[in-house]
Amino acid sequence: MRSVDAEGAERSSDQHNRKKPRLETGAGMPLADALAPGGSGVEAAAGADFSGMAVEEIVQHPLPGYGAPVALSFCPDDRRVAYLYSPDGTLHRKVYTFDTAQRRQELLFGPPDGGGLEEGNLSAEERMRRERARERGLGVTRYEWRARHSGGHSSRAGIVVPLPSGVYFQDLSGSEPVLKLRSSPTSPIIDPLLSPNGSMIAYVKDDELHILGFSNGEIKQLTFGARESRKIHGLAEYIAQEEMERKTGFWWSPDSKHLAFTEVDSTEIPLYRIMHQGKSYVGPDAQEDHAYPFAGAANVKVRLGVVPSNGGEVTWMDLLCGHPHGSHSDEEYLARVNWMHNNAVAVQVLNRSHTKLKLLKFDITTGKREVLLEEQHDTWVTLHDCFTPLDKGVNSKHPGGFIWASEKTGFRHLYVHDKNGVCLGPLTQGEWMVEQIAAVNESNGLIYFCGTLDGPLETNLYQTNLFPDWNLPLQPPKRLTHGTGRHSVILDHQLLRFIDVYDSIKSPPVILLCSLLDGSVIMPLFEQPSTVPSLKKFQQLSPEIVEITAKDGTTLYGTLYLPDERKYGPPPYKTLVSVYGGPGVQLVSDTWMSTVDMRAQYLRSKGILVWKVNVLLLFLLEVERHFSLGGIMLLI
Repeated sequence: MRSVDAEGAERSSDQHNRKKPRLETGAGMPLADALAPGGSGVEAAAGADFSGMAVEEIVQHPLPGYGAPVALSFCPDDRRVAYLYSPDGTLHRKVYTFDTAQRRQELLFGPPDGGGLEEGNLSAEERMRRERARERGLGVTRYEWRARHSGGHSSRAGIVVPLPSGVYFQDLSGSEPVLKLRSSPTSPIIDPLLSPNGSMIAYVKDDELHILGFSNGEIKQLTFGARESRKIHGLAEYIAQEEMERKTGFWWSPDSKHLAFTEVDSTEIPLYRIMHQGKSYVGPDAQEDHAYPFAGAANVKVRLGVVPSNGGEVTWMDLLCGHPHGSHSDEEYLARVNWMHNNAVAVQVLNRSHTKLKLLKFDITTGKREVLLEEQHDTWVTLHDCFTPLDKGVNSKHPGGFIWASEKTGFRHLYVHDKNGVCLGPLTQGEWMVEQIAAVNESNGLIYFCGTLDGPLETNLYQTNLFPDWNLPLQPPKRLTHGTGRHSVILDHQLLRFIDVYDSIKSPPVILLCSLLDGSVIMPLFEQPSTVPSLKKFQQLSPEIVEITAKDGTTLYGTLYLPDERKYGPPPYKTLVSVYGGPGVQLVSDTWMSTVDMRAQYLRSKGILVWKVNVLLLFLLEVERHFSLGGIMLLI
């Protein structure tokens, strides 16, 4: 392992990363004008005849209309917006920034020659992590902002970029990037994460947790003894990544003085060998061995430790998930970890049948536990990421506390709890769902969240009172986004503006900069070129969203892809019903993804009617009552 400090740093030889030219744009549509030449990612399909749609188009990526910038964020002082983008419409992305005041964009970071992320230069662990995250991007796939610090070359603001070749730092001056930490396929740097104060980078290497001093380049190993005992420190196990959307296995404390981390023990899980058939040779490259937890068999054991970031003894929390005969046998999965204020750790644990969830609070000096609350349902408990500690406290009577989301009414809503877990009252209510918390402004007593108040097929940004008077009826939330469809938002640090990434069944993704005061548009950041013929054709071929009222009064939603009646005649048609049976997955929504479902569009072009539905059996019974179908195929 070799680290590179700021004074004697190795630097990239990539000519693109020397002094980067700024790309000037007009004042009207900054990113939209500058990125339009390759912005849609659909030029190859322009003028395509959908009646002769090729099978290969089903697996194209990015999908038509999805060449827009991704991973948008505000820089620490909110003057710039950063994003990953590929001007040629491919998956190979670089980091760009846009100055919102000067309406100027520039290329900030491009991978060195041969240093960008490609499938061929990844370790087996990194490839599996990409599979579980459904990550397809290449080149640069992730970056992290580092704020300006006082003193030294490393005091500049910039971004930290992990690549297969190592971890780079790029400041905003346009100078060459600095290789801070070297990596290799045989000993990769996995999941590097900057500390909150920007002074360290934590990462996992050879199954152990390490940190790198950002200024002095000093490397320190924090955990020991994992590899020889078939354990891993600091990485999320398969089930956490694949089924619970927990992608990481360590967490920085807010003051950067501690790290909480998982220890994953797979010693009781037999290795399962996968042979690569057709290989012309035998050996390690022709097979894979995985500790795979089969249904009904043992799971990995997971415990949680806390270690000082400057090194020292690990304090283990009173927690051991996956131990069926332990004192807490109903704690099978470690689902979420969050830091609270005063250096306490909040942990969500789930039983094996997913019907009971506990929110636990741990004292990191002793490891002792306290149960803050329990959620229990007859069917399953849906995991969420809405747990939010309150800095200033609920009020003078209830210092401390946190925001929690619960589906105890049948719909997910937000509630305020005191520091002991007692529920003080709801923040939202009604027959609709809160999807996520966008931000909390304790000083002004406001909370921003995304939800389905205006319809289950769309998502909007709302604002409501953080500290309501629960003796009075709750005031309805204020909607801040405009237009039907799905809105994904990123708020700036000062809580004055937000980025709105919006799409609908009729519109590919559009990116807007908006005021958080009233949702008004400050400027468009990206719009799809209106001159691309294939986008117009897809807009004309957008599916029909239908509603059916079931016998019990439930409204069922479906997406209908009808064949061309001029070519295939009137119905009935051969029909394919596409459904996903798992919880929390919504196939039918007012999104552009519904329009560019290439498999559905291909089958439609061959004369097959395609239904996409959220509820399988009940929906089919109601469809049979309403429509005459010429034969049904199920795709689950």
